[in-house]
Amino acid sequence: MKVTRRQALGAGAAAGAIAGAPATAAPSSCGYGTHAGGFRPVRVPAPAAFTPDWRSLTSGYTVPDWFRDAKFGIWAHWTAQCVPAAGDWYARNMYLQGSTHYAHHLKTYGHPADTGFMEIQNRWKAEKWDPVRLIDLYQKAGARYFMALANHHDNLDCYASTHHGWNSTRVGPKRDIVGTWERLARERGLRFGVSNHSAHAWHWNQAAYGYDPEGPRRGERYDAFRLTKADGRGKWWEGLDPQQLYTGRDDIMPDGIETILEADAWHEAHDRLWNEGTPASAAFVRNWYLRCQELIDRYKPDLVYFDNFDLPLEQAGLDITAYFYNRSMAWNRGRLEAVVTGKNIPPQRRTGIVDDVERGGKTYIERFPWQTDTCIGEWHYDQAVYDNDRYKSAATVIHTLCDVVSKNGNLMLNVPLRGDGTIDDKEERIVEGIATWMQRYGAAIHATRPWRVFGEGPRKSGGGLFSEGGPTSLYGPKDVRYVTKAGKLHALVLGWPEDNVVRLTLLARDDRVGRGTVERVTLPGSDAPLRFRRTAEALEVDVPAERRNDIGVALILSGAGLTEGSVA
Repeated sequence: MKVTRRQALGAGAAAGAIAGAPATAAPSSCGYGTHAGGFRPVRVPAPAAFTPDWRSLTSGYTVPDWFRDAKFGIWAHWTAQCVPAAGDWYARNMYLQGSTHYAHHLKTYGHPADTGFMEIQNRWKAEKWDPVRLIDLYQKAGARYFMALANHHDNLDCYASTHHGWNSTRVGPKRDIVGTWERLARERGLRFGVSNHSAHAWHWNQAAYGYDPEGPRRGERYDAFRLTKADGRGKWWEGLDPQQLYTGRDDIMPDGIETILEADAWHEAHDRLWNEGTPASAAFVRNWYLRCQELIDRYKPDLVYFDNFDLPLEQAGLDITAYFYNRSMAWNRGRLEAVVTGKNIPPQRRTGIVDDVERGGKTYIERFPWQTDTCIGEWHYDQAVYDNDRYKSAATVIHTLCDVVSKNGNLMLNVPLRGDGTIDDKEERIVEGIATWMQRYGAAIHATRPWRVFGEGPRKSGGGLFSEGGPTSLYGPKDVRYVTKAGKLHALVLGWPEDNVVRLTLLARDDRVGRGTVERVTLPGSDAPLRFRRTAEALEVDVPAERRNDIGVALILSGAGLTEGSVA
């Protein structure tokens, strides 16, 4: 997803499932075939079977404890779009004359009428990919769940799909990317998620049917417009139909546009409009459902992330969510362990799926568990981020995590891989920096719940999608986030005080927000008490100078009444 895309809310769910689909392959009434949360969430019993409607989802679902306890996940947002090392949305923007991606493609690979993105799909070889080393690094960094990208808007499945020939076992790496990640995550006790972005492929890929409005090749249609299955004879893609990848001519740019300005306006009003409607082709929706169903059945994920506002493709999104919940109960002897995330979820639906805030946060303690997803750089690998030192620092990531957790949320962090499957040296240092801090203080974050208020200090985070700040953290030692665990209050201090004295103003002697008795203050994993003084201005805690670092410190406060009245 990109910051600049139009944030149009999706249409309401349409009634009915796709006609003609098999109806016996699942313990769900999906029709395709082969908790109520609150400040103190009440765990409601899951129904015998969910039905594909919001009433069933919102009345029978409770966010599982594993998700609420995990707090921090790492994501491999990795596809062939990492090969050019030119950032996100390459597979679309390379077809938009005047864009930086178009210029890069023209210089590096040739004109998009001659060399389309399907050729880049096959240049993705993952030849240096060492998933064992990577996932061990991510676990060391404190991740309790891992998410693999299953497909992006470019419509290539990164798993062994029997419903879609354009997949990574047949094209590019010739490997089951998702299956490899899943096996390694399970072996390490990590929860496993998959991200599905392909519901937008039907309009996102329409740019591949366009043409240059200006220049020496103006009016000449790009590769998607002319290629057919028959054209693949004797080539690497023999037996594959490019129209299945590019999704067919649904709403292509008409002839006669003669300027880049007009072409951009046309795309903005047509194939770039971000909504959750369905294409004219019912076959696309049915195929999307079957691919998603197979993804669930083959890899048994704990979490499915949809890159959609609300659920994708109207009724199809409800159908696959109900199917997933029912399958989860079947795998877990009646216990529902599944999580589905979507974006811009209205409050009345947040008891049915988890709200995800892309590159942003919340300004309050959210009643229902939620997630933010962000990236240390661009979603797909971008060499310019490396060259210009635009990665988020380890401090920025940890400060974001502390802020999100204090508001009842989780953080999912993407560490972009190169096309060859490696991360660069700067990314490595950032993840190692996260690991160093989390190994010392992560116990103060995992399995926690919000307090009476989320925190104190001069710096406040933004609220909503794309509201996060830049790569450098602006928090300091006066910014504190609070959480609770096992009857104790944790103070997450987002910086190190110059005089080695942390001052918690909400715990001042007469401040009613911090009511309760402070009897003991320690560091995570240590029984050694720290010296403290409770004055009229603040609770002052002396922190050991030898622990000084660029990120901050976590304190564990024990005492009667400190956590009574917590909101979740």
